[in-house]
Order: sequence, then C-alpha cells, then structure tokens
Amino acid sequence: MSNQTLHITNGTKLNTIIDDLKIQGEKLTWQELLCEGPTSEMVASESFLETRKDFFDKFYGIDLDLDLITSELDKLNHTKHYSEIVLWFDYDLFCHINMVAVISFIKQKKIELPIYLVCSGRVEGSKNLKSLLELNSAQLFNHYKNKVLLKKEDIDIATTVWGIYCGIDHNLLKPYIVKPSSFEYLSNCLKAHLERFPDSSDGLNNLERNILEIINKYSITSKNHLLGYALNYQGYYGYGDLQLSRIIDQLEVFYDITDEKIELNRKGHEAILAQHNFALEIDNGMIYGGVKKIEFQFSKPENKLIKSATNAH
Repeated sequence: MSNQTLHITNGTKLNTIIDDLKIQGEKLTWQELLCEGPTSEMVASESFLETRKDFFDKFYGIDLDLDLITSELDKLNHTKHYSEIVLWFDYDLFCHINMVAVISFIKQKKIELPIYLVCSGRVEGSKNLKSLLELNSAQLFNHYKNKVLLKKEDIDIATTVWGIYCGIDHNLLKPYIVKPSSFEYLSNCLKAHLERFPDSSDGLNNLERNILEIINKYSITSKNHLLGYALNYQGYYGYGDLQLSRIIDQLEVFYDITDEKIELNRKGHEAILAQHNFALEIDNGMIYGGVKKIEFQFSKPENKLIKSATNAH
C-alpha cells in the first residue's frame, strides 16, 4: 500500500481546483444525479447501470456513457495503491444522495480504508450556505485541512439511508433526521427529500410550489429569468439547470407567457392557494430511488408520507 490519497469528487470542475491547490492524490469523478430516477442497492451492478441509462434517455434525452462510468469506478478495484479515501460533496440533497451511494459502494466492495469527508455549507462571515465551487482557494483548502474522519457509525448510517432510499418505505428515513452523525447536513437533506413528494393539500412538492411562488412574487420576464431565481432560491436541493428547467416546463399549465413576463393563470393561483390537489395533473412518472413520486403524498399535519389515493390499496 502506498501513501496515495483517492479523492472522490462531485465533478470535473472541482478536480481542476484541487489540482490548482496542489492537493496530491488520484481523483475519481462521480457524475450522477441519483436523487432522481430509479436506483438499486448494488451500486454499479450491470442492472443498476442499465436502469440509470434508461432513465437518462427517457427523462433528459441523454445517452449515458457507461464505458466512462465503468472506467472511473474501476479505480476502486485497485485500492492497494491508496492509504485513504477523501469524499468531496456539497451540503445539498443532490450531493448527499450521491454521497451515501458512494459510501455504500465502498462498503459493498469491502474496502477497508479510512474515509474522510470534505463537505461545504456554512462559512464564517457568510449568511448563505456555499457549495465547494463557491469557496475561494483559502476556504476550500481550510475545508480540506479540517476534513472529517467518518466513524463506523457514520458509514452504517450512510449505507442504511441508501438502502432505505432504494426501497419502498421512505418514512423509514425519519429516524435518521434526528440521529446524530458526522454528516452535518444529512438531517436537512432527508427532510427536503420527503417534501419532494406531492403535498397532500395541493399536490405540489416543495420545488414546484417554490417556482410558482417566485412567479407570483417577482416580475419574471422569461423562463431563463425564472430558472435563475429557482437556482438561487431552492434551499437544500442543489438541483442543476437541467433538472429545474424540466420542472419549469412541467409546470406550464399553471402560468402564461407573454412578450414581457410570465404570470400565474387561474389554475396557478388555485394551486398556491391549495384550492385543488394537482398531483395527478402534473405527474410525469418520476421515481425517487425505489418509489414512484405519485404513489405517496407528504402530509404536513402527520409529518410523514401517506399513500396517495391511486396507491391506497
């Protein structure tokens, strides 16, 4: 075994910054969005990869390069070259679902190396949470110096959360919202995830309702303008352009577009006033891990997922 570090990062842009900071080690780039689409516990199995390929093709028209993914993941088949693994993931749901999958994958491969976490979020002197890419060089290097060694309990929590996410009862995630761990932002991410299901009153999830409220509150001139607001005011989701643009298009039934602005129509006002439940009307077949979005609704009074009318039996 050498003293080399394996850095598992959330994108190629971060790799460049790590190189600029002269942080030594090899990099494995994890480029997935496991917070959307069907998943299974055995990460990177043949069936897992084919399922993901089908999802990207159906929802985003993207041809997933399985050879490139397999080539990156192959680095975990040669761990004798490494003395430690450092995970670089942000504070949001997008990154946290990827992170628990990565940790589960490492455990599935029975890799016995120390695992450290570099996670963005709160930064001294800033009111807003920041992603790793938003940190300046000194801040990012300081995050790296203060990386957190994950304990056995942390790894067990991550693998359990991943298993639940791939299963059919996401209410089982609730105890992990209050369970202490080294994952400072996991609680917020799990709460955000449960509220991605349609609300039992209006049938909109948090992201969808937020977009309609942005249209209602601000003077929005175009879809690109709306996308900018949605990216900046999405809380703990961490969705990218591709994901939020799809949601904005899906919500077209609730707003009208003129040459000068986007405005809520009658149905849009009814939605934000929770006068009807629109879950079925805007269903597009999205799956979160092992559960179809439409099959459950989030009940605020009960603070849990309940079966939707179409899934009651």
